[in-house]
Amino acid sequence: MPEERSHPIRVLLVDDHQVVRRGLRTFLEVQDDIEVVGEAADGAEGVAKVREVAPDVVLMDVKMPGVDGIEALRRLKEEGSRARVLIVTSFTEHRTVVPALRAGAAGYVYKDVDPEALAGAIRSVHAGHVLLQPELAGALLADDGPRPPQGRGGTLTEREREVLGHIADGRSNREIARTLNLSEKTVKTHVSNILMKLDLADRTQAALWAVRNGAA
Repeated sequence: MPEERSHPIRVLLVDDHQVVRRGLRTFLEVQDDIEVVGEAADGAEGVAKVREVAPDVVLMDVKMPGVDGIEALRRLKEEGSRARVLIVTSFTEHRTVVPALRAGAAGYVYKDVDPEALAGAIRSVHAGHVLLQPELAGALLADDGPRPPQGRGGTLTEREREVLGHIADGRSNREIARTLNLSEKTVKTHVSNILMKLDLADRTQAALWAVRNGAA
């Protein structure tokens, strides 16, 4: 059972196939805690829609004509959007996942994802999790494209390494605080220090760094 919320999670659908958007909307609209607030047929329209409807979560296709999902992510990041973006992908597209994560995506789901799993993924990224599925970890880390800065992992304290491991496991600050018996404010400070020391932009890059460097 999803936890009760005072307001539903506002979701924007960005996919160039109308039948896909229609199917997603049909399922998501029966979820009590999720509200579809808009649709877009390509990345450029998606970025404009984010400004217009201020969604909590964007369900974004990768391959779209014109502005694709990765470019749309970069634009959203440049604009300082707070929306969490969940990429729609397939196993054969794994080389597009790493650039998407580096561009600011909070995670990814398969195009043939089970409907209930999709709803769970939306709730998860909205709660601050990073979705890095283990079965694709090898493919992600073998990507030949540019990698996130490696930074100075040796400068992390023991506690920061512990927090980093939990970030790689997809845990939110609240969950890390509960697990380590720390205040949420203290965890936020540790996360900020980790990003600064490793010269990383966000939690997603931190999760990738942890997996790549054996810290997870």
